[in-house]
Amino acid sequence: MNITILAVGKIKEKYLKQGMDEYIKRLGAYAKINMVEVPDEPAPDSMSEAEIEQVKAAEGEKILSKLSPDHYCFALAIQGKQHTSEAFASEIDRLATYGQSKLAFIIGGSNGLSDAVLKRADAHLSFSKMTFPHQLMRLILLEQIYRAFRINRGEPYHK
Repeated sequence: MNITILAVGKIKEKYLKQGMDEYIKRLGAYAKINMVEVPDEPAPDSMSEAEIEQVKAAEGEKILSKLSPDHYCFALAIQGKQHTSEAFASEIDRLATYGQSKLAFIIGGSNGLSDAVLKRADAHLSFSKMTFPHQLMRLILLEQIYRAFRINRGEPYHK
């Protein structure tokens, strides 16, 4: 399986990079992981709603340019569907069983994802009703993907 994690912005925090590297290494036994970062748009702290939409649209264009038509896309969005770890594992297994070997998980910038990206997504996924920093979300996502593979293979880890 080929999994792309497509995210807005760069990770600067060393501890997050180390955690991500660890899960990417662990996932190597199950899937090819491709981390793709697109630059975030410069944005002042206070913006009008129209300015926020412009930033999301510009970032969205960059995201969409990195996707191929055969990607099955999960957009991480607070309004998305929440799963248990077992249900998430089952969804990944179902996709693999039915020939979806190219998955993309999309993590937006601090303002979220554009409507165009949300429309392109095949599924909207939420990890919580809480808001997480988009940099930290990459590490959480990698851990849950790793957990899903372990669950699907009946390997110890997820309890």
